[in-house]
Amino acid sequence: MPSEETQSNNMLAVLIDADNAQPSITEGLLTEIAKYGVASVKRIYGDWTTPHLGGWKSVLLEHSIQPIQQFRYTTGKNATDSAMIIDAMDLLYTDRFDGFCLVSSDSDFTRLASRIREEGLLVYGFGEKKTPKAFVSACDKFIFTEVLAPQEDGEGIGRRQTARELKGNTKLVNLFRNAIEAASDETGWAQLGAVGSNIVKQAPEFDPRNYGYKKLGELISAVKLFEIDERAQNDGHSRVIYIRDRRKKTEKEP
Repeated sequence: MPSEETQSNNMLAVLIDADNAQPSITEGLLTEIAKYGVASVKRIYGDWTTPHLGGWKSVLLEHSIQPIQQFRYTTGKNATDSAMIIDAMDLLYTDRFDGFCLVSSDSDFTRLASRIREEGLLVYGFGEKKTPKAFVSACDKFIFTEVLAPQEDGEGIGRRQTARELKGNTKLVNLFRNAIEAASDETGWAQLGAVGSNIVKQAPEFDPRNYGYKKLGELISAVKLFEIDERAQNDGHSRVIYIRDRRKKTEKEP
């Protein structure tokens, strides 16, 4: 994944499947997308003559999202998907974008995500936790929209899991250990940023918010299986967090 500085300059095309997304996530969605670049195109697809999309209309005006009308020609066939895929390919061939944000929980967009990545562009997926694994894996990063919806306390994150729960999550612990191992030096220490990049390569759907934590460092610390070391840099101002598996600690070290 590109650095945060590089990401902030990325030109992104945001394409939303109105049939498979909720209006309530819009503000959180656009805030999240802003972390990865500039949403220079924002389009949403659906049959706007149907009443079930009525909740979107005020949201679209507020956030300058362009609605694309697609009539349902045949019952049971999703014409919206086809229109969104065709538009995506047209935008892809303009060579104007660094990446795409595909907002849907529909597996029909799996091949589209793969095709965009084949061209060397980034794909950020957004969908509910029910999204099929194939679509999730086809993206560079996938964010579950449950963490984007506003909560009563204002934080769009899930229930905070305890250290016991986190330690018992073998898949999560192994994910951390493998990512740290891949980024570590000879002493076993790895920069948190590099660890995060390795995690996303292994599991595009990973997000600390899924476990109730805002930041990766907070989540890793909560697991209680890893050492945390915050080090001052040569400039004397910035600090970098390093992570190490406690099992790597040698007997000679305090």
